[in-house]
Amino acid sequence: MECFEKPIMVTKSFLPPMEEYTEKIGEIWASAWLTNNGKFHNEFEKGLKKRLGVNEASLFVNGHLALETAIKTLKIKGEIITTPFTFASTTHAIINRGLEPVFCDIEEGTFNIDPEKIENLITEKTSAILPVHVFGNPCNVKKIQEIAKRYNLKVIYDAAHAFGVKVNDVGIGKFGDISMFSMHATKVFHSIEGGVLTYSNDKYKSEIELLKNFGISGPESVELTGINAKMNEFQAAMGIVNLNYIDEQIDKRKLITNKYRSLLSKIKGIKYLEDMEGVQHNYSYFPVLIDKEEYGLDRDELHEKLKEYNVFTRKYFYPLCTDFKCYRNYNDLYKLPVARYVADRVLTLPIYSDLELKDVEHICEIIMCAKV
Repeated sequence: MECFEKPIMVTKSFLPPMEEYTEKIGEIWASAWLTNNGKFHNEFEKGLKKRLGVNEASLFVNGHLALETAIKTLKIKGEIITTPFTFASTTHAIINRGLEPVFCDIEEGTFNIDPEKIENLITEKTSAILPVHVFGNPCNVKKIQEIAKRYNLKVIYDAAHAFGVKVNDVGIGKFGDISMFSMHATKVFHSIEGGVLTYSNDKYKSEIELLKNFGISGPESVELTGINAKMNEFQAAMGIVNLNYIDEQIDKRKLITNKYRSLLSKIKGIKYLEDMEGVQHNYSYFPVLIDKEEYGLDRDELHEKLKEYNVFTRKYFYPLCTDFKCYRNYNDLYKLPVARYVADRVLTLPIYSDLELKDVEHICEIIMCAKV
């Protein structure tokens, strides 16, 4: 079997036509306005509100600082119930705000936090739930909201992977009190780096804007203890240009996803997620679970075998957050059988908009033959 001549990476950043971006850069050069709510920042914010179908939005230099700001804006204290099957940023944001993460197990069918297991973790210290729309698959937002209402809890969604996702034609950013989207270069939609908070309560707007700019409200006035998390004009310009291509990007990813599903359905021991009813997906990742008993190789063995053919996958998310060195004191506090099962078997295969279908076929052929 032939090896790919050039590496096939697990992801590849989309770049729009250079001339479209450089035209925007020319305007930045002419104005010499590089940051602090410039023309492109404000234009991009309006464009995102329309594209995401949300009432309010605030831009950030990255998603992590946006998430920390969401926690501070809602004045959350004590404990936050969240998932261990996520990127480290989710847990870091909780700890950095001086709060205690409480880890809830996940659903095997979605990889998202299991709402049936949330209530047993609620204590008098619980003030919020921070679920993650893992790989862009939406959480059970209805059930989570019912729990939050019953116990008077805030809900912040880590929607880092979920740009453009809709549930029954409602933008995913409209659920919960605040949602955070990442616009990092590896995401379906990006502004080089970047983050955005979306929310329906317009009362949050003024405080969020203060918090991300040192709490400054005027030339001689600082109202809050804030940070520097403003998005600059170069990021905003990239975001504006990329908004013109996001639908095309998602359509291409859907074709790739369907090709993977068609071919991998013929291989025993390889499981993948299906589209969810009533959901408009963005096909941000293509995760599979490897069952060694049926397939013949375990996840790590397949990961290494694919490298031999110049195909680079990722064990995403492995290890669980509770297994990171900085969080090992949480390791034995929670029973997380499903999360551990998934983390030990998950592998994300390459997916990006210009990955050719013939390359997907070859990757699947390698997977088919690797176990022999």
